[in-house]
Amino acid sequence: MDVQAACNISSLDCDEEGSGPLALIIIPSLLALSTLTVITLIIWSFLSRRTAVQRSLLPSQYINGPSSLQTLRSLTPGPDALSLWEIPAHCHLEEVEFLENGHYGPICRGQLKREGVTTSVVVKTLKGNSNSLEVNVFVELALFHAAVCKHERVVRMLHCQTRRLPMYLLFEEIAPGNLLHFLWSFREGVSGFCDQLQAFSERSVYLVAKQVASGLDYLLSEHRLVHGDVAARSMLIGSGLSVKVSGLAVAFEARRTGAVRKDEWGGKVPLKWQAPERLMKLPVTARSDVWSFGILLYEMITLGDPPFPDLDPSEMSPKTLANYRLKRPENCGGALYDLMKYCCMWNFKHRPAYSDIIKLLDSYLHLADTKPLRAAQSMDVSEYRKRAGLSREHRKHEHEYLKSAH
Repeated sequence: MDVQAACNISSLDCDEEGSGPLALIIIPSLLALSTLTVITLIIWSFLSRRTAVQRSLLPSQYINGPSSLQTLRSLTPGPDALSLWEIPAHCHLEEVEFLENGHYGPICRGQLKREGVTTSVVVKTLKGNSNSLEVNVFVELALFHAAVCKHERVVRMLHCQTRRLPMYLLFEEIAPGNLLHFLWSFREGVSGFCDQLQAFSERSVYLVAKQVASGLDYLLSEHRLVHGDVAARSMLIGSGLSVKVSGLAVAFEARRTGAVRKDEWGGKVPLKWQAPERLMKLPVTARSDVWSFGILLYEMITLGDPPFPDLDPSEMSPKTLANYRLKRPENCGGALYDLMKYCCMWNFKHRPAYSDIIKLLDSYLHLADTKPLRAAQSMDVSEYRKRAGLSREHRKHEHEYLKSAH
C-alpha cells in the first residue's frame, strides 16, 4: 500500500511538473488569438462602412437600392430644408447639352418641361466621383441659392436634385446672357446675339446700372451679403435690357466659411476690379463692391474695354491708385463720369451707398444720351485678356464668347 501510494503520489507530482511549461505556451496563444480576432472584426466593420460611403458617391448608374440613397442623405446637411426645391416627379429635363466644366462639375443647358410648359434652364451638376465633403458643399450651395435668390434682379434657382444622384441645380437661363459678351457683340455688330435688344446707349447704361445696384442692395440689406465680384462678366442681360446679378461664388464662399481666403480672392477677381483696400489685403466690405460698381460703369460705357487701359495688371497697387483716376471715356456724359469717380473714391467711407447710387441714376437719367454707343476699335479678346489680367478661370469664359461669336 505504501509503495503503491508512493507511486501514485510520484506520478501525480511528475504530471504537474510536466504541465507547467505547456500552460505557459497555450494560455498566451489563446489570448493573442482572441485579440487578433477582435482587431479583425473592427477592421472589417470599418472597411464595410467606408465601402458604403464610397458607393453612395458613385454616379447614379452604379447605385442600386435604397440603402445607397440613405447613405447619401446621412452625408448631406439638412436635406429636408430643400424639400420645396426638389424637382417634382412630373417635371422632365430634356435636350441637355454640355456648355463647360464648372467648379463642381459639368455645366449644361437644357429644357425643363412641366405641365406642357417648356423653360430654358442652366444645369449645374456635381461630378460623379465627388467625396463626402464635396457633396456637403454642393448641398450648402443649393441651400444658399434657395435662401438668397428671391429678388427679381438676382438670378433664380428654379429646382434642385439633392436626394439622389446625379445631383444638380437648375437655374433660369437668361438670353442673350453674359453682359460683357453682349457689350462685345454690340460693339462688333454680331447678328443674332443682340438683335432682340434695343440700341445700347448711355441711357441704357443708366437703366442697366440701376438694376444691378438694386440687386446688390437687396443682397446686402436682406442677407448681409457682399457680392465680391461685381463686373460685367458677372451680370446676365435678357430681353428688354432686363439684367440680373449672377456670379455669387465669392459671396457663397464667404458665407460658408466666414471669410474669403486672400489667395482665393486674388485668383477669382482680377486686380483691376479690386478696391485699394482689397489690394492691401484688408477685409472686404460693401463699399469695396461699390468701387467695382464704378468699374462696371466704365465697362458698359466703353462697350467692354478693360479698365485702367494704360496700366499693366502688375502695376495695380494701392500706391499707384492713390494718384490715379479713371479717365473719362469717349461718349461718357459728365454726370455719369462724376458717378464713376464717386464710386471709385480712394477712401471707402467716401463712396456712396447703393441707395444713393439708385437715386443719382434716377435723377440724372434725363441727361443721358440716347444715340447708340460706338467703339473706335474692334475687340481683340487675346489683347483684352492681357490688359485685364484675367485668371485662367475667367479666360475660359472668354473662350466661350469666341465660340458663340464665330
